[in-house]
Amino acid sequence: MSLSPDTLTKHADPLPRSATDVPHGAPQEDPDRHWFIDRAKVYAADVRGTFRRLKWAALVVLLAIYYVTPWIRWERGPGIPDQAVLLDMVGRRAYFLWIEIWPQEIYYLTGLLIIGCFGIFFATTLFGRVWCGYACPQTVWSDLFMWVERKIEGPRTQRIRLDKAPMTGAKLAKKALKHAVWLFIAVMTGGAWIFYFNDAPTLVRDIASGEVGTGVLLFAGLFSFTTYFFAGWAREQICIYVCPWRSYQSAMVDEDTFLVTYEDWRGEGRAPLRKSQSWEERAAAGLGDCIDCKQCVFVCPTGTDIRNGQQISCIGCGLCVDACNDVMAQIGRPGHLIQFDTQSNQIAKIDGSTERVRLVRPRTIIYSLIMLTVGCAMGIALYLRPTLDVSVLRDRAPLFVALSDGRIQNAYTIKILNKTPIRRAYAVSLDGLPGATLSAAGEAMADHGGGGSALTLSADADQVATYRVFVKIPSSAVKPGSTDVVVLAKDQKSGETGKHPSVFIAP
Repeated sequence: MSLSPDTLTKHADPLPRSATDVPHGAPQEDPDRHWFIDRAKVYAADVRGTFRRLKWAALVVLLAIYYVTPWIRWERGPGIPDQAVLLDMVGRRAYFLWIEIWPQEIYYLTGLLIIGCFGIFFATTLFGRVWCGYACPQTVWSDLFMWVERKIEGPRTQRIRLDKAPMTGAKLAKKALKHAVWLFIAVMTGGAWIFYFNDAPTLVRDIASGEVGTGVLLFAGLFSFTTYFFAGWAREQICIYVCPWRSYQSAMVDEDTFLVTYEDWRGEGRAPLRKSQSWEERAAAGLGDCIDCKQCVFVCPTGTDIRNGQQISCIGCGLCVDACNDVMAQIGRPGHLIQFDTQSNQIAKIDGSTERVRLVRPRTIIYSLIMLTVGCAMGIALYLRPTLDVSVLRDRAPLFVALSDGRIQNAYTIKILNKTPIRRAYAVSLDGLPGATLSAAGEAMADHGGGGSALTLSADADQVATYRVFVKIPSSAVKPGSTDVVVLAKDQKSGETGKHPSVFIAP
């Protein structure tokens, strides 16, 4: 980005940026006349510099992760999906590399959400809205859409003139091409999202053969539309009015948080730079380094004027830093009139005292400890979690059955969860009720037998096996009322035991 000589002496912004850009003393609109203010479209200019390169790097890496991840394979054994990251809604599983999460283990998702939330808290405490400026999906896809817009419609001034110009064939062609590319990106985005819930190669073959289900098409269309609307049309409106994080961030920052900061003590008063004016003359007139070129505003994706102080519309991307440094270099002044800095450092610069960087402070320690604690707890739980789980549901109607031979019978539905990739056999027994015999109903009885103190039941690999089991005991061997018991299932190969408490009801 470069400035022409005319730019140094005057600037013309063809569209109002915000209420703060209205000259002092100008007639103000009566707020009671309108329910809301019309949106002033933001025409973000291109810029080169350190933070622009960081944003490009983040965009490329994050988009690559998003689009490539569903195609990574991970061998898990026969009959189990080999997609490295898959949320199998039909099979009721979540696969993350070597980790398989069952519906009963939804607490792992809670742990991930806690780590994610406090991770954003931690980053915000150190560097402000760095998440919003570099990693938020709204920012990443909006950046991509704006890049497409600049490539097709041209730089900022050309886009403004194009929008103001009457509709012609050339204008219609550019607009149609832009929206066609946007729609293509949106469809690719929505399609890639669906791959996280379906096996990617299989789904592609189904789409090619026209055998894809209505539900898949519905959700792909929904995500495609939201991508197109949010990144192409809404853009900064999502960050300013919809996203709740804009309001939360003020509670996360303190005087030692690095934020995009305008050094008003050095830049004010601001005024255009005249060719014949020396810096000594400007200083004598009470003018600072800011020549009011507004390049910092023009490159901002939300149209924020950082010179007016910290605002909720600023997403902390730092593009205004690159723009201002470029201008300072052209006019021969020191850079970093706008920079990432802390409030304490700005005060130190004004007072002439020593600047400081405090990355380690109470809130960063607390956030780190919370993330570390939750992460360690999840890691230990994953390492120690059993490959066998047993659940028992006792029949409530009837509570018990008095058999003709004098025994009392209770019926139970036993579910055995086998989390291993091979079929397993389990010895099922009852603890707390001496003399009881167990038998399985229907075909299970023929396959596994019954009538003894233990019952051999099996479960297929990575499946839940359900059995109806009858427990019988002589009436003389059980106390009246309720007796606490424990159903045990022991893996006959590994010896691992699962247990579940229940009760036995007698007259």
